[in-house]
Amino acid sequence: MEKIVFYILAMIMIVFAVMSVTSRNVMRAIVFLLFVMLGLAGIYFMIDFFFLAAVQMTVYAGGIIILYITSIMLVERIGEPLDKPKPIHQYIAGGIASLGAGMSLFAIYNYDFDQVTEETTTTIADVGRTLLNYGDGGYILPFEVISILLLAAMVGAIVIAKSYQKKESSN
Repeated sequence: MEKIVFYILAMIMIVFAVMSVTSRNVMRAIVFLLFVMLGLAGIYFMIDFFFLAAVQMTVYAGGIIILYITSIMLVERIGEPLDKPKPIHQYIAGGIASLGAGMSLFAIYNYDFDQVTEETTTTIADVGRTLLNYGDGGYILPFEVISILLLAAMVGAIVIAKSYQKKESSN
């Protein structure tokens, strides 16, 4: 039964990922991306990573999608479809994606995965200490860098939207 649920979730994620990339309407692409994120949370639930699934749903499916929608609403005209990319750009993007997929598969197949024999348990308190640790093996610096990057993206979207409104009003 778990296999069937996994394959259903995987197919949903693949279909919505392709629809997200090929959609010419930006808002629809973001909604399709939301379904991909929720499918990934479903897979996390299946393998009993409840904390990671909850983080996936709140941070990515909630926060990041809302950030994308807000940024797009500030910059783009919602009703207009995106321009169709030139064929050369499609070939270049397809080549880069194929190269990335090939490198990932090469790394996966050539890595010697060791089987863990002893039972290890990690509590949410351990995860919290690791995330908020600023020493070796801590992740507080990447979180701060990402927050500054997201702030810069929002400021950039606002600046672009303001300059776009000035161009539109001058015409």
